[in-house]
Amino acid sequence: MADNYLERRYSEYLERKAASEKARQAAWKKRLDAYRKKLKTTVQTKEQDSRITHDGIKNPGNP
Repeated sequence: MADNYLERRYSEYLERKAASEKARQAAWKKRLDAYRKKLKTTVQTKEQDSRITHDGIKNPGNP
């Protein structure tokens, strides 16, 4: 009886551990995707800012 109890408790522990790990990885991926999106928009903004000439007028024809 004690063996069944311990085995059940251990399997429940492993299930909780796996669920926790899966949730942690999902949260990490969500944060990483948000960071990548922010980084992409920041790079695009910097590229647009680099098109401004020294006198503050944008060059419409030159990227």
